[in-house]
Amino acid sequence: MLESLKESLWQQFGASIDMLKNALILCPEEYWNANRKIFYMAYHTLIFLDYYLTISPKNFTSPLPFRLAESDEVLEEELIDDIIPERIYSKNELLDYLQLSRNKCQKLISALTEEKLAERFIEESGDMNYSTLEILLYNMRHVQHHAAQLNLLLRQGISKGPKWISRAKDDL
Repeated sequence: MLESLKESLWQQFGASIDMLKNALILCPEEYWNANRKIFYMAYHTLIFLDYYLTISPKNFTSPLPFRLAESDEVLEEELIDDIIPERIYSKNELLDYLQLSRNKCQKLISALTEEKLAERFIEESGDMNYSTLEILLYNMRHVQHHAAQLNLLLRQGISKGPKWISRAKDDL
């Protein structure tokens, strides 16, 4: 049963990540450079994809540095949450980060045991306290939510969007 759960979880989580990847790949460089909302949404999604895959979140570090906004800082309209990148990263840098996180996700799911499924993802603030299984489902929903938003922006901006992916392109 556990092996079936892991395979199903990977197939659907991997498909969500692949849909995000396809949206980034489809985005033309000129549209990427002209529409910062796309960059910020992709960046936000990737930072949190990686963060939520770090079951002990206090150990989280990102290869694409960021800082938290000060409470009195005025954020640009395009920013999501309070994560501010150190700079505007290229589409290729984000695609490389996406691949690292995809590999991290696949490795995490592959190594799941009944004990690991019950481990807790607990933020120091206490805002999030989820089992590993629940944070994986939460994370998958978060990725899919923003992949859909990116697809909408692409359809509105360039009249194209990537096709639906029903399962990850590879097995666990």
